[in-house]
Amino acid sequence: MSFLAPLFLLGGAAIAAPILFHLIRRTSKEKQPFSSLMFLQPSPPRVTKRSRLENLLLLLLRCAVLALLALGFARPFIPKPVEVSNDPNAGRKIVVMVDASASMKREGIWGQARERVGDVLAGVGRADRVALYVFDRTVRRLVSFEQWSQRSEGQRISLAEEQLAGVSPSWAGTRLGNALISAVEALEEADSEDSAAQWGGAREIVLVSDLQDGADLDAIQAYEWPEGVGLRVEPIKAAKSTNAGLQLVAERSDGPRSQEGQGPRVRISNAADSQREQFQVGWVSGDSSDFLGSAADAYVPPGQSRVVQLPKAPSGVKDARIRLTGDDETFDNTVWRVEPKAQTVPVFYLGSESETDLEQPLFYLKRAFQESKLEKIEVVARPAETPVAEVDLERSRLVVAARALVGGEAATLKAFAQRGGTVLVLLKSADDAAVIGALTGGAFPKTEEAKVSQYAMLGEIDFEHPLFAPFADPRFSDFTKIRFWKRRKLDFEALADARVIARFDDDDPAVTEISLGQGMLLVLSAGWHPADSVLARSSKFVPLMYALLENSGAIRAQVSQVSVGDEIAIDAGPGGKPVRIVKPDGATVEVGAGVKFADTDQPGVYTTMVGEATRQFAVNLAPGESRTAAIDVEDLPVRGASVSAPELTPEQSEARKRLLLKSQLESQQKLWRWLVIAALLALIAESFVAGRLTRPAAG
Repeated sequence: MSFLAPLFLLGGAAIAAPILFHLIRRTSKEKQPFSSLMFLQPSPPRVTKRSRLENLLLLLLRCAVLALLALGFARPFIPKPVEVSNDPNAGRKIVVMVDASASMKREGIWGQARERVGDVLAGVGRADRVALYVFDRTVRRLVSFEQWSQRSEGQRISLAEEQLAGVSPSWAGTRLGNALISAVEALEEADSEDSAAQWGGAREIVLVSDLQDGADLDAIQAYEWPEGVGLRVEPIKAAKSTNAGLQLVAERSDGPRSQEGQGPRVRISNAADSQREQFQVGWVSGDSSDFLGSAADAYVPPGQSRVVQLPKAPSGVKDARIRLTGDDETFDNTVWRVEPKAQTVPVFYLGSESETDLEQPLFYLKRAFQESKLEKIEVVARPAETPVAEVDLERSRLVVAARALVGGEAATLKAFAQRGGTVLVLLKSADDAAVIGALTGGAFPKTEEAKVSQYAMLGEIDFEHPLFAPFADPRFSDFTKIRFWKRRKLDFEALADARVIARFDDDDPAVTEISLGQGMLLVLSAGWHPADSVLARSSKFVPLMYALLENSGAIRAQVSQVSVGDEIAIDAGPGGKPVRIVKPDGATVEVGAGVKFADTDQPGVYTTMVGEATRQFAVNLAPGESRTAAIDVEDLPVRGASVSAPELTPEQSEARKRLLLKSQLESQQKLWRWLVIAALLALIAESFVAGRLTRPAAG
């Protein structure tokens, strides 16, 4: 028997510990009852030269546990005779990685890459094995080692060339670091499956790429490059070196609506090896090269970037896009932009008061929500004369009930909450608690006007609840300045689903949450208007209302600009309806509720359709693809790719092969598992024997 990690056998020296403990442990064998020991001095057992081992079975079990664990950690295996060939002409394992990212769309680049792969395959020997991969953001295998070996010698190269011919560069970015790690993993996987006769050759990765400066190498910075794996780079050079890219500058979602008349800002990035500095950028229609209106001139030196403010897109043009001219390479000279549209969020307020009455809650609710660039929150008041209907709530997620319900409003609001809506019951008087019973389908909680001597305050608040989570920071968690002049006292014992998330200083419920289907019912025991409290005039009111709105799901993050390959969450609309997505090429994809859309494989404008409602978002190239200046191969180690593979002597190569074969043999046998099981059984037996020996004698 041999061991893969023999140093762990030194752990067997721990067997001396239980032997030593058994030698020094002396206990009295017999006990003699005695009337009193208070006048006698204790005499502990002493170790003498006449110490001898006792309880040999217990000692053997303890020693066996330590010995079996030491053997298991040493990873034993039964050796087999292996002939390790050290023939320098033995077959190699070669992984060919071909860059198929957006930068490879430049003129003449992809044709060169295919020719370079053909040259690499032409130099492959009869005993060599080849795997072919292409990569951009992800890695895709075209030919595996197994497929290569299964083909006859005359069909192997044609198989690889045929598979590569069916591939063209994508619009995705370049994750070079991930690709190199995937290549190493492919070699290691092949090593684990190889027989002893297949260990004679070298392992090599051939990278066919333009080595653009914008390639992502972050993944390999903390990666330990394995010994004995070589990297051969076959760089591809573009016929034209000048390249400038165009990217949209991110817009602030919380900007005021007064800036809507301005156009977008774009960044022009010029590659470090460019030969041009003067460019123009402006709006175009479709694939036309003629600008709509005047274009903006931009002077961008090589290796630098400039931001340009454009006018608003021309009105009446459906397919307007932004284009850059003056550049030799056009693959990254167009960006698509979707004009951010403010989503209208209706919030229904059931109350009969006037919206200009400073003494009523509606006045403060309408002024709590500020209109922003992407959100237009509309508070719709519904008095008892015009009850809210189901059709009104199709686009709403929040209803504030501050009056008694009339007609079929109870059934409408209950169905609204059960499918995910939020109903806030604002108790302006004790009689308003009848709304709770109408919505929950049972008796409303016992309610009465609380007796307040001077004022009440909030005493206990659950800051882990989403409604109060924005105030969890100690800087904002002080609610002691909010005083309540009037409030209602409620008893929620009859409602099992009620959860109090805020209490007054006398422990009465202040804010209570009641689960109702997929939605919830929130009960405020006091109003925010001046007659009840100073809440509406405090600094906590506005963020509290926005937290309520966000918790209800009324405000949804709208993404209008993403990069190729990015995932985007699609709002499935009410009831979880499926969404149809029309891609720029006209293809239609259907996405189910709660599924992120990841098929953003081409730049352009995507249209989502839920019933008759439509929304658009734009997909553009990753900014790094415009940085096409080539990396010096010698700079790869500086950027984190420690890819140097030192030449091994024949003795080192043979020792490495033997070690790998031993590791493969040990992995197949897995004797350590049986040793660990045996150690556990011995430990169970030791516990049983020790328990029997320490059990007091009967009588």
